Amino acid sequence: MKFFKFLMIIVTLFAPYTIFAHPGHGDHSGFTITHYFTEPEHIALLILIVSAIVVFAVRRKKATGK
Repeated sequence: MKFFKFLMIIVTLFAPYTIFAHPGHGDHSGFTITHYFTEPEHIALLILIVSAIVVFAVRRKKATGK
């Protein structure tokens, strides 16, 4: 439970950063998808989302006993 609380604190702290606009959208020769993998703001959010998915998957697996 401590890790979950820590994760929620981190998500809460970084949530305001997801609404800030920053330059770079569309500046990668028309391939806007690369922007999401090269900008730190997007990478941090991606890491948080993947971490949350892993935590919930592990907890669910432990809860079901499989």
